[in-house]
Amino acid sequence: MTKFLKVTLIIFLSLAVVASALLMTYLIITKDAKLDENKLIRPNQSIIICDEEGNEIVSASTANKHKSVEIENLSDDTLNAFIASEDRTFYSHNGLNYKRMLKALYKNIVSRSFKEGASTISQQLIKNTHLSNDKTIKRKLNEIRLTKQLERAYSKNEILEMYLNTIYFGHNCYGLQSAAEFYFDKKAEELSLTESATLVGLLTSPNNYSPFKNPEKSLQKRNTVLKSMLECGFIDQNEYQNAVETPLNAVQKLNGEKNSSYINGVFDELETLDLNVYDLAGGCKIKTYLNPNLQSFIEETHSDTDNAVIITSQNGGVNAYKSTIGDAKRQPGSTIKPTLVYAPAIEERLVSPFTKILDEKVDFGGYSPENYDKKYHGYVTVTDSLKYSYNVPAVKTLNSLTIEKAEKYLTRMNISLDDDEKNLSLALGGMKYGLSLKEIADRYSVFQRGGTYAPSRFIQEIISKDGKTLYRAEENKSPVFSAGTCSLMNEMLIATSKSGTAQRLAAFKYDIATKTGTCGNSDGNTDAYAISYTSEHCIGVWLGDKDNKRLNITSGGDCCGIVSEILSELYAEHTPQKLDTTSGTSTVKIDAEDYYKDNKINIADSLSPKLNVLEVKVLCGNEPKEVSTKFSSPAIATPTISVKNGEVNIRLCQTKYYAYIVKRYFNGRFEVVFDGKWQNCITDAPSEGYYEYTVTPYYFDGENKIYGKEISLPPVNVNKDNSSPQVKIPDIAKGEWYDL
Repeated sequence: MTKFLKVTLIIFLSLAVVASALLMTYLIITKDAKLDENKLIRPNQSIIICDEEGNEIVSASTANKHKSVEIENLSDDTLNAFIASEDRTFYSHNGLNYKRMLKALYKNIVSRSFKEGASTISQQLIKNTHLSNDKTIKRKLNEIRLTKQLERAYSKNEILEMYLNTIYFGHNCYGLQSAAEFYFDKKAEELSLTESATLVGLLTSPNNYSPFKNPEKSLQKRNTVLKSMLECGFIDQNEYQNAVETPLNAVQKLNGEKNSSYINGVFDELETLDLNVYDLAGGCKIKTYLNPNLQSFIEETHSDTDNAVIITSQNGGVNAYKSTIGDAKRQPGSTIKPTLVYAPAIEERLVSPFTKILDEKVDFGGYSPENYDKKYHGYVTVTDSLKYSYNVPAVKTLNSLTIEKAEKYLTRMNISLDDDEKNLSLALGGMKYGLSLKEIADRYSVFQRGGTYAPSRFIQEIISKDGKTLYRAEENKSPVFSAGTCSLMNEMLIATSKSGTAQRLAAFKYDIATKTGTCGNSDGNTDAYAISYTSEHCIGVWLGDKDNKRLNITSGGDCCGIVSEILSELYAEHTPQKLDTTSGTSTVKIDAEDYYKDNKINIADSLSPKLNVLEVKVLCGNEPKEVSTKFSSPAIATPTISVKNGEVNIRLCQTKYYAYIVKRYFNGRFEVVFDGKWQNCITDAPSEGYYEYTVTPYYFDGENKIYGKEISLPPVNVNKDNSSPQVKIPDIAKGEWYDL
């Protein structure tokens, strides 16, 4: 035997040994993997939803959702959409796509992970009905063996039919029929090409690609599925072009049943959790934060418009929720001002609540914001700008703050901006996609909690049918603002409830922080908001129209009426504690005259009278640096002096707290001609001659006189013939020294 043959034989035998070892390992690991035909059809188990006390409120039975379809009744477009997107060689392989598996294996080895999958429709059916989501070699080997058993036991059409009847489409929809009814309110066999592609697009991530929650993403994903169908030859170019130009036509069917909005919120949240939704379909118990009394109360609160109400507790649990438009996102209007503009500006030490901003007509490169009342109000404080929801000061503040810095705080609250949203209209809620009512209310809870953001939650706990805890809620907090910023925001928003745009809540005797907002134009409003919070709860109310029709809603004050009813119900038997308005702040004394007269912020002089001291609250570390010395070192602008009809007139600038000494100098001697409180004009009638006058301001604190610098006025000539009264000063440089 030649050397070559010996080497070849050794290699062959080695490979055979390795293959045998691998086969034995595979058989040993998968020896218990048995296909269970009963699992291929979902059992009639129920997901039981309970309130905060653990009492059952509804049984969201998967049996009710699980409605079978027969493959022969479905259109070719529907079947081809799944084939093109999920498994192009479904009808030609024996359950496994080895080429895709090797490619995925290579990528997983390179990345040292199990991120890449290569599942065929047959493998997906096995994984969803027989296995867990664990990314282990054992699970993958079991999947392969069970897939082989499946392919031997059933035809391709039977496998595809079982797959379509068990796959999860989100919103508690198991199976194609349930999804067709939920997303399009029709039978599965009636689905159009674009509708079928939309449903296929949901499979990778129902929460991200829901047409109700993220319509833009859903549209893009749908068109990706259509592109796959074109590549496979299932549709031609004209069909593809017409399909991608067709808008989404998903319409959420809101049944109006009791608790339906809350239940939808539960299932929306369920899809964001790291759980296997196919395990839950076998039966489980979901404990929520729902307060049945509050839920009943808000569902009995009616409005002539579309509406939404949410009530969350201080720990972040959603106690009650209803919405006639689902979880749709809307423009937030002025409700964004506290979280995007004023709180970041305070945190960045750009402004304080008492900082004055000039409310005036202004143009930012063609963008000229207006106030809702079409008026400008001169210098207004940050507090008043927020209380009365003035637009110009908000835009000015964002311009000074910069959108880059504002965006930093939005990111901390899990809000991202597209590049075309990054402009000054953002200060007034001009967003591309908008926010849901829940998202808006969650950002206000940051102030309530002292600066940390944690999204509110519907679900407390999930327990399997055998009593195992599958999930328990934990607050995922992230810091956003300092406690001081939140204290100042609380105080300003409380003032809004007392005397601002939310003054319909002024009658309540406990702390309520509120911000109202509207969206619309001169023809009317499409949306109105009121977001209120106490130390115990956050309440969000929205009124509007799902189709953006103009409504007879004049302001967010219309929403405050509903908030008032809820507050009366919430605190019928107790009063909430005060909101924190002091932590992280310091109180400083500033000079009132400088502030009110000249818009200057200076620390008050230590000798300042009480009437000239204004106490203000600032963020710790943002105290004014300049100190007034107007009383410890009195100073005034130089008075004017004139002579008329033989009288000397000295006009003093008005300084409220000063007294003055006026001296007349003549022939080397001086005489005090005035000593007293300010008056507009001091008159002296001396004899004819040349005179000099001085003025000395002083402050009398009740015991001592504190003198300022003596100011010399220009010499004057007093005569009776009314010649020039001002003494001409000789110019030595011109040789007039002799006139001295």
